[in-house]
Amino acid sequence: MVSAVFHSPLDTAPSGPAKPASARAAAVPAHAAAAETTLKATPKAPPRERIPFDWRGLWLRVLPPLIGLALLVGVWHLLTLKGGSFPSPAQTFDAAVRLFADPFYRKGPNDQGIGWNILSSLQRVGLGFGLAALVGIPLGFLLGRFEFLSRMVSPLVSLLRPVSPLAWLPIGLLVFKAANPAAIWTIFICSIWPMIINTAVGVQRVPVDYLNVARVLNLSEWKVITRILFPAVLPYMLTGVRLSVGTAWLVIVAAEMLTGGVGIGFWVWDEWNNLNVQHILIAIFVIGVVGLLLEQMLMAIARRFSFDD
Repeated sequence: MVSAVFHSPLDTAPSGPAKPASARAAAVPAHAAAAETTLKATPKAPPRERIPFDWRGLWLRVLPPLIGLALLVGVWHLLTLKGGSFPSPAQTFDAAVRLFADPFYRKGPNDQGIGWNILSSLQRVGLGFGLAALVGIPLGFLLGRFEFLSRMVSPLVSLLRPVSPLAWLPIGLLVFKAANPAAIWTIFICSIWPMIINTAVGVQRVPVDYLNVARVLNLSEWKVITRILFPAVLPYMLTGVRLSVGTAWLVIVAAEMLTGGVGIGFWVWDEWNNLNVQHILIAIFVIGVVGLLLEQMLMAIARRFSFDD
């Protein structure tokens, strides 16, 4: 009879020599030391380089306008060296210092500081321009969206747009029987055309694929306008707004010269009646600065909502 003896694996002697306990205990710190050495040897990420300030770009933006302004003042000074009725730059500057020392005085309904006159003109511009935006932008959407309506209204826009702004002022005086609403009407009718035209052109340039997707999804006309047309047309619309506000500020000065009251245009005409040429020159610079600020503000808004690279 054959007998078999089974041995437990735990009872089997190791094939190699057994390590001493001290060697096994020393193996753990050795591995930890190796890991620590590896961590220390890993290079750290270099610090982010600080981008230097672009002084050259700043000078290229600031220096040319300053040189142009200095040339203008220099030519002005040379032309007034022999004296005469036209004031010199120094005389105009002294008058501006006295004028802006108290720009908000009130000495009567027709004798107010230049600050009140500027605010009155800006108020008229804001009202006329706001009404033009409320009417012109939706009308531009409709003209760009519906071809039949565009063919019906476009000839009227082409006919009325070239009319001089001041030609609309007597119509306003006839209808409203007052100077202030007539001036607002003139601003409204002259600043509405750029918004209508630019908005309509923007709607017409929306890719046809966008509108086809809207038809497939069975979107309502309101969702087509708010979700598809409005984001695509916004840069065109803001361009029309920028052109319109420049036209409105240009028109209000001429309209106020004819209607009177309080406003920068009336103030210029009143100073001419007083033969105060220094104040007229100051008003010209003020009108230009305010118009420039309005345009730059709207250009910044247009860049904020522009999708160009």
